[in-house]
Formats: sequence, C-alpha cells, structure tokens
Amino acid sequence: MILTKKKILEAIKRKEIVISPFNKRNVGAGSIDLTLDNKFRIFVKKGTIKLSENVDYKKYTKLITANKILLNPGEIVLGITKEKLKLPEDMCGWLQGRSRFARLGLVVHVTASFVQPGSENKQVLEIINLGKNPIEIHAGDKICQLIIERTEGKAKFKGKFVNQKL
Repeated sequence: MILTKKKILEAIKRKEIVISPFNKRNVGAGSIDLTLDNKFRIFVKKGTIKLSENVDYKKYTKLITANKILLNPGEIVLGITKEKLKLPEDMCGWLQGRSRFARLGLVVHVTASFVQPGSENKQVLEIINLGKNPIEIHAGDKICQLIIERTEGKAKFKGKFVNQKL
C-alpha cells in the first residue's frame, strides 16, 4: 500500500523513514519531493560501450560540481539527490518525475526508478531532455518525487550500489 502524507509524516516522526535534510513542505498528498544536489556526471565520448555486469559508468562520465547545468535536446546527465534516504526493511520506493517538468520533456530517470527495501543512500537520477528546447536545471530544484509503499515481508538491499555515490 502506498503511504499518504499523514502516514509518511508518522513514519518520519517514528524514524522508520529517515530523510536528511528533511523539509516537511516537500511532503505531498502521496509522495515526497526530492531536490537535486550540485554534483553531476557528464557523459564523454569514449567509443562503444560493451554492456556487461561489470561495466563501469564512471569510465564513460566525468564528475563535475555546478549550481546549474544546461541539458540540450537528447542529452543525458547523471544527477544525485541532496537528500539521503533511509527506508526500513518493510518499505520500498518509486522515483517519479514531476508532471510540471515532464510536460517540458524532462525525464528524471531512464529506467532505474525502484528504491529497494532497507536502502540507505542518496538517489542517483538519469536525467534526460526529450524535448525540443534546452532545459536549465539547478541544484536545489525539486526534481523528482518519491512514492513509498509497504512490502509484504522484509528485505535489505545489498546490491552493487548499496553505498551509492555519484
């Protein structure tokens, strides 16, 4: 079941869900807006990427720090949320774009929208401009929303990106 505003705030008060930094005004009817940090990974041309379980995205990107970035049509950049999120082992989350930005062609995650139960990290975003015009994004923008739901049973994420950084 998806948590609504009242249930989200209760879970935060009980420290079941921990968000740092937390802004109560970012909690909506059924989601929490998350903001963009000032660290980005820009893709660099390095030849053909051969997909495998061991491919390292860092080999094909360059880390930069910037307060704003201009995304031209068709460009992709990796961003990260300012907030660190800790979910209990019986909750998971879904990262979604915000409608106001999606209507301009901005996608905040290409395919990796699931936040595993028991996760404790910042969320990396695969941000792409599918529109016809350049889009300027800024550190601090409420770039996406997190929808939280309870799971049946408990689990703890122990995958490759357990302590993900950009």
